[in-house]
Amino acid sequence: MVEEIKRWIVERRLGPGDRLPKEDELQALFGVSKGTAREALKSLEVQGLVTVSTGPLGGAKIGEVPLDKALQLLQNYLFFRKLDVAQIYAVRRLLEPELAAGAVPHLTEKHFAALEGSIAFCAPHSTDPQEALAQRQEDLHFHDVLANANPNVLLRFMCQVINHLLSHSVALEQPDHVAGPKFGAANVAAHRRLLAAARQGDAGRVRKLMVEHIDEVERHVLKLKPAVRRRFVLDSEMRTRVSPQRRAASKEKPR
Repeated sequence: MVEEIKRWIVERRLGPGDRLPKEDELQALFGVSKGTAREALKSLEVQGLVTVSTGPLGGAKIGEVPLDKALQLLQNYLFFRKLDVAQIYAVRRLLEPELAAGAVPHLTEKHFAALEGSIAFCAPHSTDPQEALAQRQEDLHFHDVLANANPNVLLRFMCQVINHLLSHSVALEQPDHVAGPKFGAANVAAHRRLLAAARQGDAGRVRKLMVEHIDEVERHVLKLKPAVRRRFVLDSEMRTRVSPQRRAASKEKPR
């Protein structure tokens, strides 16, 4: 029945936010029992294709598969594959310069403000291990901001996958605060150069600077003896990703 509902959605060209028929209507429409209808809706909900609510106004609505769900499935797929940091950076070096260059014409003041906020959060480098780790996470968020501005959906997704792997799967034998001052300063300087070139609308220079940045970051990371952790991502770990700078801002007391 799951496949039949999917075909039914496609045939009617329904999209996110559109409602599916009520449970009893689905039973009549597809000639199935209540239990079968409920199982089908649950399966679609697990896949992220629908959201189901209860109550008089409840029911099933079509939804877009969340990014975190796609990343979870991909990381679980990679659990059984041999992946190392060099492979991740080889792909990153190919894709991210094009992603950044393609984002330049589409950057708005909102994007620039997020990029500037990211840089400010990471400078100066913190000597506290937890804060230093948060700064490294924010370094990756800088790249996610650029990704969000690029209209190429597939390229954006692939780069978000890489950032997710670097953030959640790469473990360092030495904690990153050991090499923090140099690593953090290099990232901040590179991000400032990228931001300046992006503000000037120079996509070619942004592409060149991103290649140099990725090469430099890889050299720093390799000094910390990285390894890709083999782990499953649990449903309980999935949540809306919030950048460290936004998380820190949300904890500040209102003045």
